[in-house]
Amino acid sequence: MRVLWVCNLAIPMIAEQLNLPVSNREGWLTGLIEKISLKPIGDRLTLGIAFPVEGAGLVINRVVTVSENCTVKVYGFGEDTANPDRYDDTLEDTFRGVISDFKPDIVHVFGTEYPHALAVTRAFNDPDHTILGIQGLCSRIADHYTADIPISVKYGITFRDLVRRDNVWQQIEKFKRRGMNETLAIQLAGHIAGRTDFDRISVEDIHPGVKYHHVGETMRQPFYQGSWKVENCIPHSIFLSQGDYPLKGFHYVLRAMPKILKEFPDAVVYVAGANLLASDTWKDRVKRCSYGRYLHKLIRRNHLKDHVVMLGKLNADQMKEQYLASNVFVCPSSLENSPNSLGEAMLLGVPCVASNVGGIPSMMVGGQDGILFPSGNVDALADAIIEIFAQPEITKAYSRNAKKHAHENHDSDNNYSALMMMYYSMTVFAEAEDIT
Repeated sequence: MRVLWVCNLAIPMIAEQLNLPVSNREGWLTGLIEKISLKPIGDRLTLGIAFPVEGAGLVINRVVTVSENCTVKVYGFGEDTANPDRYDDTLEDTFRGVISDFKPDIVHVFGTEYPHALAVTRAFNDPDHTILGIQGLCSRIADHYTADIPISVKYGITFRDLVRRDNVWQQIEKFKRRGMNETLAIQLAGHIAGRTDFDRISVEDIHPGVKYHHVGETMRQPFYQGSWKVENCIPHSIFLSQGDYPLKGFHYVLRAMPKILKEFPDAVVYVAGANLLASDTWKDRVKRCSYGRYLHKLIRRNHLKDHVVMLGKLNADQMKEQYLASNVFVCPSSLENSPNSLGEAMLLGVPCVASNVGGIPSMMVGGQDGILFPSGNVDALADAIIEIFAQPEITKAYSRNAKKHAHENHDSDNNYSALMMMYYSMTVFAEAEDIT
C-alpha cells in the first residue's frame, strides 16, 4: 500500500537529515513513522512524505532512511507559508508531479490550515482515496479569534501592524480566507480523520455524508514517561504553552490574576512560545503588535510585572520540564479542537484547567480529570486555579485520572491500529466490496 503524507512542515528526523530548520510542531509524526517501521513486513506501508520548504515548484525529491528497516521518499514543495491565506494554483501542478512520481494509493493530508491541502486534493482528484486529517479548523477559528478583546485592540494598529498589514482584524480576515480554502478541501475529500465530537460535527456540517474516521493522536515520545508530583512543583505556578494571539486567551489569565493573587500572593504565570512582551531593545518595541500592547496594558494595570515570566520557544524536553515544575497547566483558549499541549500535560498528570470549548471536552472530563470553565468567564477561571492551589488532595485525584485518561486516549498502539484500519478500509475492504 503506497501512502503519501502531506504535512505542514518537515518532520524533525527528516529535517535533520536534509539540513532544514527543525520544528517540534510535527514531532508526534516521528513516533508514528517509528511505529510503522517496527511492524511486521505485511503491515508496512510504502510511505512518501511531502512538506513545504522555501522556493518554488518541487525543491526536494529524494529517499531518506528513517530506521534500519524503513526508507521514505520525501518531497519538498515551494509554498508561501508566511501568507497561508493566499492560494497559488501552481501548487496543483507541483503536486501532480509528486503524484505521478510516487503513484500513491492514498493521499493523507495532516491539517487543513494551508493552501497545499486544497491543492493536493484537487491534483489527486480521487475523493475515495483522499483523507484530510483535522487539526484545527480555520473556518471555525475565525468566529472566535478575538476572544473578547476590546474593540480598540481588535482594530488597533501599531507600526508593526501597519508594515505587515497584520493587526487583529486583518488576522481574522486571513483566517476567513483560509477557512474558505479549507471548506473547499473538505468538500472534495471523501474521508476525514478526526478525534473529537467537535471536529466530527463541524466537518459533517461542511460535507454531509463524508466518511469520518476516529483516529486518536499519538503525542511526542518524551511525554509518555514521567509523572507530576505536587511536592516537586513550584507552588502556585501557572503554565501556558502559548500566548501570542488572542485565540489562546493569555489575556483571560492576566485579567484573572488579581483575584488569584488575593488568595495566593506568590502566584506566577509562565508562558512558552513567542514573546509579545519583549521590550529590551528599540527593535522589540517597534515590533510590538496591537495585542502585545494590550497584554502590556493589563500587566501594568493589574501590577503583574513580577508575576509573569515569558519563557520563549521550548523544545520537547524543555516543555516536559516546565510541565512537571508547574502547579497547574491552563488552556484558556476561546476555541480549540484537540490541543497537543493539553494532551501532553495530561499524559504527565499535570493538574489542568481548560476552557469548555470545541473538542476539549472530548479530551478531558470536567470534575474528574481536571476543571473545565466557561470560555471567557474570568471569575470562573480564577476560581478553578484557586481550587487547584488550595485543595492538593483533590488535585492529586485530578492528576491520576487525567494521566489514566490521556494514556488511553493517546495510546500509540491503538492509534496505529486505527490508522491502519482506516487505510485498509479505503483499499482492501473497498476493493472487496466492489467485487461483491
